[in-house]
Amino acid sequence: MTSYCDIAIDHPFHGPYHDKEYGFPVLDDNALFERLVLEINQAGLSWLTILKKRDAFREAYAGFDIAKVARLSPEKLLQHDGIIRNRLKVNAAIENAKRLKKMGSFAQWLEEHHPLTKDEWVKLFKKTFVFTGGEITGSFLMSIGYLPGAHDEHCPVYRKALRAGARWKSA
Repeated sequence: MTSYCDIAIDHPFHGPYHDKEYGFPVLDDNALFERLVLEINQAGLSWLTILKKRDAFREAYAGFDIAKVARLSPEKLLQHDGIIRNRLKVNAAIENAKRLKKMGSFAQWLEEHHPLTKDEWVKLFKKTFVFTGGEITGSFLMSIGYLPGAHDEHCPVYRKALRAGARWKSA
């Protein structure tokens, strides 16, 4: 079976994401929010589609500044032709930004709940956020180093993510 590690090699979009971001810890709240929004938007689509549109997402979603996104108009976002214009996904981004704003630090919230099993994380995310089922929650947590599976053990990035402090090893 082909893994993401195999697919990403020398790919112009997957390669840089795989080698420098995927599975690595993320401590910045806005960067965490970006990953969550991108994972929500990926539902039903390919990750390559999302990576190609990433700059447009950053533009439309005010650099993923949580406070700014909480104030955005769904209608304005739905007019931006560079993003996935799905009302449920757009509304989820805005609502989740509002919830994160009330919560305080997203990074601190994640750390306070670590370690949990994937099933426990999914229950917590469903209770806390909108549009966060098992696949989205699992993919998000894997992408930020909280759940294992981002890299094969033979992948050279596997050890880099561990050295950078990926949390899945202590889960």
